[in-house]
Amino acid sequence: MTPQTVSPPARLSGHAVGTGRPWPMGASFTGDGVNFAVFSAHAELIELCLFSADGRKELARLPIRERDGDIWHIHVGGLTLGTVYGFRAHGPDAPEQGHRFNPHKLLLDPYARALEGRLKWSDAVMGYKIGSPRGDLSFDTRDSAFAVPKAVVTDPSFSWGNDTAPRTPRIDTVIYEAHVKGLTALHQGIDKQLRGTYLGLCSDPVIEHLQKLGITVIELMPVQAFVDDRFLMAKGLRNYWGYNTLAFFAPEPRYMSKGALWEFQTMVRRLHAAGIEVILDVVYNHSAEGDEWGPTLSFRGLDNASYYRLAAGGRHYVNDAGTGNTLNLTHPMVLRMVMDSLRYWVEVGHVDGFRFDLATALGREAHGFDPNGGFFDVIRQDPVLSRVKLIAEPWDIGPGGYQLGAYPHPFQEWNDKYRDGVRRFWKGDAGMTRDLASRVLGSADRFDHSGRAATSSVNFVTSHDGFTLDDLASFTIKRNFANGEDNRDGHSENHSDNMGVEGPTTDPKVMAARALRKRNLLATLMLSQGMPMLLMGDEIGNSQSGNNNAYAQDNEVSWLDWANADQGLQAFVARLTALRREMPMLRQRRFLHARQRPTDQVPEVIWRRANGTVPQSEEWHDPAFRCLCVEVRMAAEGSDGNRDAAFVVFNSGPETALHLPDIAPGWDLVLDTTRPDLITGPALTTAPALSVLLFRSVSGQPKGGKSP
Repeated sequence: MTPQTVSPPARLSGHAVGTGRPWPMGASFTGDGVNFAVFSAHAELIELCLFSADGRKELARLPIRERDGDIWHIHVGGLTLGTVYGFRAHGPDAPEQGHRFNPHKLLLDPYARALEGRLKWSDAVMGYKIGSPRGDLSFDTRDSAFAVPKAVVTDPSFSWGNDTAPRTPRIDTVIYEAHVKGLTALHQGIDKQLRGTYLGLCSDPVIEHLQKLGITVIELMPVQAFVDDRFLMAKGLRNYWGYNTLAFFAPEPRYMSKGALWEFQTMVRRLHAAGIEVILDVVYNHSAEGDEWGPTLSFRGLDNASYYRLAAGGRHYVNDAGTGNTLNLTHPMVLRMVMDSLRYWVEVGHVDGFRFDLATALGREAHGFDPNGGFFDVIRQDPVLSRVKLIAEPWDIGPGGYQLGAYPHPFQEWNDKYRDGVRRFWKGDAGMTRDLASRVLGSADRFDHSGRAATSSVNFVTSHDGFTLDDLASFTIKRNFANGEDNRDGHSENHSDNMGVEGPTTDPKVMAARALRKRNLLATLMLSQGMPMLLMGDEIGNSQSGNNNAYAQDNEVSWLDWANADQGLQAFVARLTALRREMPMLRQRRFLHARQRPTDQVPEVIWRRANGTVPQSEEWHDPAFRCLCVEVRMAAEGSDGNRDAAFVVFNSGPETALHLPDIAPGWDLVLDTTRPDLITGPALTTAPALSVLLFRSVSGQPKGGKSP
């Protein structure tokens, strides 16, 4: 069955219509008109729909008659930049075979570079008739054009001047995970008109803050145009995080003050000038169309059977992302769209890398997750994409979804084993010392294979998904009631500790204990091998009042409270990043395995107990072993004669006597989390309870030759 539209608009007059060409994909201004190219393998006819500048009136509907393989193309003379358009696709209405064509539904170009209007939730955007006894097998004939966003023909050119990518080496990278609006909405130093926008994010106060912290990369939560879920809108909420992408080439309009791409490009240029790279958190595992009960907005209407991984003969959707659908990256044209999108953001937006949400879904082939699958092969051979930073969230909810450590070079990976292990060590869980040892040396048990570097592990204690650092030390139970899901959403096991009082308190002892816990967690993060990531606001004591899943809280729950910023904690974080920069043995590319260095016959790493002895195998499993010490030097390979050393103490237990390694002329104490204002001091003979200590060798020259 191929239903036809009713009473279509008049054909366009006064414009020469030609065959056009099948490249580039999307809409391209040619000087004398616009070329349109769109993919569909199963459509029987595609129509180009042209609209008024405000997107409210459909002016013309042109059949696209030329087809080159599965790419439909047309050139319309006389059209200019700013032309507003969409598509309608005719084809079989056969959901049980995977086809959901419905020409009554206006479809957004998958390659749309800019949008006109936002999605207005209406039953008309559904391809089926809500309430029909046939459910999703029914067919809705209402025109959806009034309710859906349209694509806009744009010119992405921009005056970049002398913009140069910082290209910060991975060993020197410090990531700051941030949300465009959350970071800037309440900042009094930013012009009111720019708060919550790209231009606000690149304002002087934000850049100065990042520079003081020692941040080298800002990782932005989704900025590709996304949709507010219908169930959230019904509750008076919005999709704050943005993991519901509709347009993979278009910047999210809500973060613009002028509504143009140049605002995003200006942000990148200004951040680059400050030496800060920009990484985008991207969501290519699913789209905003949901499952068979979701709206028909773009991919579903153009070619459902190609764009999505389907089940049960085609009627239902594989749901490896937990959001209703899964994009089918095993299809060459879907994979091409993803690669074109990534390349667009690098070449047009000058971004420096990507963090891939639920990345396992991207590497899942018919036989399961494959680190040598199509997605990885294509991206690693690409001359543009292979040079930028690539970070995977190494899991999804599909079969074999947890793949920490399985990604190929040059991918880095979010390391949840690091997050949980460090949290549990400082919470006081027994038997965590051995695990901590692995985590602070880059999690070699997961990543030291196939030529991968110690920077493969993206270490974090907190991220957008979970408690903030302040809440981690203030709540044992999540408080997600504001999300409208009766507190069922979000993780229940957070390895958190309220330090004796649940939630806010004025008790000075509890407040001091919480402050120390936060400093210990931050110090562990910055003194570990790997690539550290700091969640925005953790450096100023930001709280979400115990909400550990604030995805729908586009309000003061999620926006940073700059007015009550903890300046002391901010200074402490800046001190940590400075020490990390100053001491190269804390941020190495090679994994450390206690190999002897040929320059001085001293092992590159030596584990010790507080009494100075090297732990024996049975001691690693002793639940009373809570004070872990490590002596670190540059790796055996590539030390270049550098004899400097660091001695780090992680003490989650009581105060204990401390024996420092015997080197001449000795050690300087450069960090003590129990004394956050200390800059340098003499060596200690005790390790304070619940502390992190960092000592730096005065010369690094071992006394008496080989260390034990």
